[in-house]
Amino acid sequence: DSDLSMRTLSTPSPALIFPPNSPGFQNGRGSSTSSSSITGETVAMVHSPPPTRLTHPLIRLASRQEKEQAHVDRLPDHSVLHIFSFLPTNQLCRCARVCRRWYNLAWDPRLWRTIRLTGDTIHVDRALRVLTRRLCQDTPNVCLMLETVVVSGCRRLTDRGLYTIAQCCPELRRLEVSGCYNISNEAVFDVVSLCPNLEHLDVSGCSKVTCISLTREASIKLSPLHGKQISIRYLDMTDCFVLEDEGLHTIAAHCTQLTHLYLRRCVRITDEGLRYLMIYCTSIKELSVSDCRFVSDFGLREIAKLESRLRYLSIAHCGRVTDVGVRYIAKYCGKLRYLNARGCEGITDHGVEYLAKNCTKLKSLDIGKCPLLSDTGLEFLALNCFNLKRLSLKSCESITGQGLQIVAANCFDLQMLNVQDCEVSVDALRFVKRHCKRCIIEHTNPAFF
Repeated sequence: DSDLSMRTLSTPSPALIFPPNSPGFQNGRGSSTSSSSITGETVAMVHSPPPTRLTHPLIRLASRQEKEQAHVDRLPDHSVLHIFSFLPTNQLCRCARVCRRWYNLAWDPRLWRTIRLTGDTIHVDRALRVLTRRLCQDTPNVCLMLETVVVSGCRRLTDRGLYTIAQCCPELRRLEVSGCYNISNEAVFDVVSLCPNLEHLDVSGCSKVTCISLTREASIKLSPLHGKQISIRYLDMTDCFVLEDEGLHTIAAHCTQLTHLYLRRCVRITDEGLRYLMIYCTSIKELSVSDCRFVSDFGLREIAKLESRLRYLSIAHCGRVTDVGVRYIAKYCGKLRYLNARGCEGITDHGVEYLAKNCTKLKSLDIGKCPLLSDTGLEFLALNCFNLKRLSLKSCESITGQGLQIVAANCFDLQMLNVQDCEVSVDALRFVKRHCKRCIIEHTNPAFF
């Protein structure tokens, strides 16, 4: 019985989550936990729960007085559980060290649907191993309740940590490992192969990740329908610099249910990769290819095949995009709500006119740093896009106060206007403020405040 008690009532130390030099761990004071520092790393420790009885009479007397003064002890279990549900992973581990009652409540499986770890110094591989081991005690080797793992910015995360997640968390639905540049394709393949319910995957900044696919074993087992087995709907591969058209082809063939895809600064992607994407992923609602310098009007012609399903598009700083590409989007994607075309210097008033007349439900438009735009383009926007809430005209040198006044007189719901580095008068800015009372104006005119 005693062995069983020690097995089921052990808790990871908060030192697993906090580095040794963080508040509450300096000089070993402020906490009853122990940790070891080896070359600056935080070492995972496992401790037994707080004792139920204290032998020294003075200590026992003090604990009784404190217990009488602690109003929190009068709360029923369901109230404490509700409070604990708002705490992050590290604080839950701390609460488990307070007393036996808090220990049992802190490790309630309902509180462990999410693990969230952050920091450069934490030994995240070991932390994941210890936490999943503790959560697997009631259901050996399987964490049935864990659905979300967020370890963004934990640069010490390696493939071992992802292997732990893949093997122990079959019900995982959301995984965020942005900025963890040590993980590779193989570990990501294991996660998507062993976690069939995974819907949200963020690998932004993981420079070694070049595609998303099933492992070879999983592909053989699920053949010939393995291409439709990955249920990912949200995929963020921002700053995955090594991603190429062939990798995007693999992603599209395996992740056919994608609705949100972000490829910001994937500088090797071309129009050919977008063609592959449109063949397989016909349900995309949000797409970003900003700073993909090889994407041109031909790529936008492929994107336009999404038609009315497309609601969000970012082509910022795609220097090869002109009015021709914008016309494709405007003609076929009439339900577009958000367009970021900042830095597309080939866009003129003619492109904005076609966009305004066909995408009348636009709510957010960024056409900053487009030097060929003038008040004429703004007039078309004002007379057609009455629902416009956010408009950025930063560094549009041909814009004047007259164009802004036309916009303000027609778009009463405008909430954000960026006219930084634009030659507009104070009177024009005051006119906008008077007609769009909820509008926040970003400007560089020192006379307007």
